[in-house]
Amino acid sequence: MNKELGVWTYEDCALVLIDYQKEMFEVIRSETDAALVELHVRLLAKSAKAFGMPIVLSTVGVGFGFNGPTLPSVLSELEGVEPIDRTSMNAFEDEAFREAVKATGRKRLIIGGLHTEICLTFATVQALKDGYDVMFVTDAVGGRSQIAHRTGIERLSHAGAVPTTALAVTTELFRDWATPARAPALEVIYWYFTEVPKLTAAVGVADAEKQAAAAQVGAQ
Repeated sequence: MNKELGVWTYEDCALVLIDYQKEMFEVIRSETDAALVELHVRLLAKSAKAFGMPIVLSTVGVGFGFNGPTLPSVLSELEGVEPIDRTSMNAFEDEAFREAVKATGRKRLIIGGLHTEICLTFATVQALKDGYDVMFVTDAVGGRSQIAHRTGIERLSHAGAVPTTALAVTTELFRDWATPARAPALEVIYWYFTEVPKLTAAVGVADAEKQAAAAQVGAQ
């Protein structure tokens, strides 16, 4: 781990995505709506792929018929990543999940999961207890209500996890425009700058950023 830096680097981290399933998206009622959560988890997946980070993907209750699989739009960003289906709402109580996280060899986990107050919180609290550092992505998750989401965030923060946002994750992981990571980072960021204005004006994208993103997409 890069001990001299307080910020996180892609060499140190693994991405963990938990329960991004249709049934979970349907009942998001907190500040980031389901469509924007979906976009942000796709941004996380694209960023992890761009930087060669290990990814662990998990679902809950598919085998028992309680829930459907990972949302197709999310799964499409995760080619080669096999979901681990569980029965426990605390992912770390599932041996296959624990072993998959351990096998990444990373002790810093960037975690997203639905819902904030349940599967994200349970997994994060357990991960912290098991000796991992955890950053959780507040705008790539959602709760059944605003108070549930906010209470989950408070519990996570009190436990020692670090809150962040999806675009902040991408920029923190590479940080320096002069490094080789610039090219894959720009591709992901410009994709986001193209997509997010279609959903909301609440996320600022400058005109110059929109033009650069359009040029990037046009060149592909």
